[in-house]
Amino acid sequence: MIPWVKLDTARIPGTKDELRLMRRGKEFSIKLGTNELMNSRLSGSEVALATLAAKKIEKVTKPRVLIGGLGMGFTLRAALGALGSKAQIVVAELVPEVVAWARGPMAEIFGDSLDDPRVDIREADVAGVIQKHPLTFDAILLDVDNGPEGLTRKANDALYDAAGLKIAHAALRRDGVLAVWSSGPHPKFTNRLQQAGFVVNEVAVRATGRGGGARHVIWIARKN
Repeated sequence: MIPWVKLDTARIPGTKDELRLMRRGKEFSIKLGTNELMNSRLSGSEVALATLAAKKIEKVTKPRVLIGGLGMGFTLRAALGALGSKAQIVVAELVPEVVAWARGPMAEIFGDSLDDPRVDIREADVAGVIQKHPLTFDAILLDVDNGPEGLTRKANDALYDAAGLKIAHAALRRDGVLAVWSSGPHPKFTNRLQQAGFVVNEVAVRATGRGGGARHVIWIARKN
């Protein structure tokens, strides 16, 4: 068995917690304490976050999309593949080291996605980007923390509370889509989306993208 090797750590802004970038052979993992936040072998639900949202805005000629959380880039690469050549994709990543890892030890995974002319990488809190850009985006894709129930940073909860969802609603253009990834179901969040003015579809997706394995949840919420 090949042992895990710690490549680097990164402090999460506003907390005392650290992310750890681990590697075992060609496999990468980002961990917080005993929790694995993401793994390079498990990309199915992150890909689905992009493809399901892209399907909802496929008639938009020049879609403008915001992705909250770079992670291992699965959602970004799927969005690039699903959206046309005229798309603009803004990626907001709170932890600068995560962007550095994407250009450094995980560069092979990311390929040329970060240098695609459609992509704008911003080292920023996605909540702030949303708040500053009313009526701007055709889709907002959130893969921040563990979903509506925060794990890494308490401030992330503000993205998913009633006020945060109203701000996201205001940042979307007509018929825009808010797509939210979660490690599990959250019935109260579905109700909260509806109360914020969204028409909601909740989809269960396998973490691997195939049969078996953990089942994650994606909300596809269209601005009403």
